[in-house]
Amino acid sequence: MIFATYVFNTYLWFMTLFKKDMATEIVPTKTEMDVLQVLWHYGPSTVRFVHDKLNEQKEIVQYTSTLKLMQVMKEKGMLERDETNMKHIYSAAVAEDKVKGNMLGRFVDSMYNGSPSNLMMALLDNDKTSGEELQKIKQMLSKMDNVK
Repeated sequence: MIFATYVFNTYLWFMTLFKKDMATEIVPTKTEMDVLQVLWHYGPSTVRFVHDKLNEQKEIVQYTSTLKLMQVMKEKGMLERDETNMKHIYSAAVAEDKVKGNMLGRFVDSMYNGSPSNLMMALLDNDKTSGEELQKIKQMLSKMDNVK
């Protein structure tokens, strides 16, 4: 029994070494991403605040659903929870740029065979790309050329 406890505790310690690396591989679901977007935009918040912001954006969901989702996200390592006050305050445990970069990389790999130029061509050929956006892209490319 003591040996089994020792092995289990060693396993838990070993897994914590990799927890930080796993954060870069987290791929949130759509609803998890909605919660993260609120926390990235507004900072550490209560479940009630996040719930209210989500209900402003889409169909009404139950408070308990938001609470359970955020508890699961904490277990997955996406959120941190401050329990020092009566109200628990949640904050994003994963960086916005890392999550979005990881998701974008997966998207480019699966939809455009890993080719950023194919993605750009699809974006530029899209009817939603305005003249103003095209001008911004040209300016960005020009700046990149000047740096090299």
